[in-house]
Amino acid sequence: MSNKIFSTVLKTNPSKLSTFTLPQSLLFKRSLRCISSYNGTTFKLNSGHDIPALGFGTWQDKDAQESAVSTALKHGYRHIDTARIYGTEPAVGRAIKNSGIPRDDIFITTKLWNNSHHPDDVQKALDASLNDLGLDQIDLFLMHWPSPFARGESLRPKDDSGNTIVGDTDYVDTYRALENCVKSGKTKAIGISNFSRAELERLLKETSTVPAVHQIELHPWLQQNSFTDWHKSKGIHVTQYSPFGNQNTIYSSGQGIDKLIDEPILLEIGKKYGKTGAQVALAWGITKGHSVIPKSKTESRIESNLGGDFHLSQDDISKIEEIDKKLRFNDPSKSFGWNFYADLDGKRPENIKQ
Repeated sequence: MSNKIFSTVLKTNPSKLSTFTLPQSLLFKRSLRCISSYNGTTFKLNSGHDIPALGFGTWQDKDAQESAVSTALKHGYRHIDTARIYGTEPAVGRAIKNSGIPRDDIFITTKLWNNSHHPDDVQKALDASLNDLGLDQIDLFLMHWPSPFARGESLRPKDDSGNTIVGDTDYVDTYRALENCVKSGKTKAIGISNFSRAELERLLKETSTVPAVHQIELHPWLQQNSFTDWHKSKGIHVTQYSPFGNQNTIYSSGQGIDKLIDEPILLEIGKKYGKTGAQVALAWGITKGHSVIPKSKTESRIESNLGGDFHLSQDDISKIEEIDKKLRFNDPSKSFGWNFYADLDGKRPENIKQ
């Protein structure tokens, strides 16, 4: 019996599945998995492509990512975020290949690492990422940071004193090379991550392609409303990483204080919707028009985070504005040799590169 007949049975009389032979049932379930699609919120990028509002991040826990991404896809995620530096591209690629989900149904982002900023290295870096992902094209290619490292195979080049060896490539030249990646057809759209406003303003003046996406740390304790409003005026979509703030233990500055997801206002709002504080934190971003990329390797949390795709009332948004602590957790200025976020909220004196 053909897959088309199985699909018809699903729509008209799903109970007849029990009458199929075992091999037919397995074939039907595989067919159903393949034709499933994302039913959540999406946003239109300036490139004309749609990006699912709720994505799945793959930073850290490299060895657990194939299983985690497979679980995320099974539960309905269709936006997967990875990066060269994460070392998770091969695992993401295997999970996508084995999912049975059509490639066009999944939005895939990866990022250029700092050691490949030289224009001659950008296309080769994208090719390496595509090879590890097992793909011919990605949906979005981001410059991970504006800061260059020394060219070479080392992802984190160090001198004899253990300090980062910085490069001399201008991020504008790097971005122009990203523009060529769109022309080559190997990525549908390009963007940036971790830029300051001044850096982004210069980029807009000196290049011809407005970034489709800017991925930044953003959560109810670091709302950056004037910065995100400015992005909207320029047609640049914002993706929020670390949407749970200090939930990640790698952020030393976030330890010794309460967790963002336990913030009383988030919990109070959550009661109204039957949601958790974490789900409200995600909904805050989506209601503001951003995509969010929570990460987890635990199935129950992966599934629970999908419940963050809903919209808050304006009254709820106003209440959450009251808890903006301008608290930034991710600032590698000293270790990267670059003064990040110089004109943005949350810049701490101890994180100013001398």
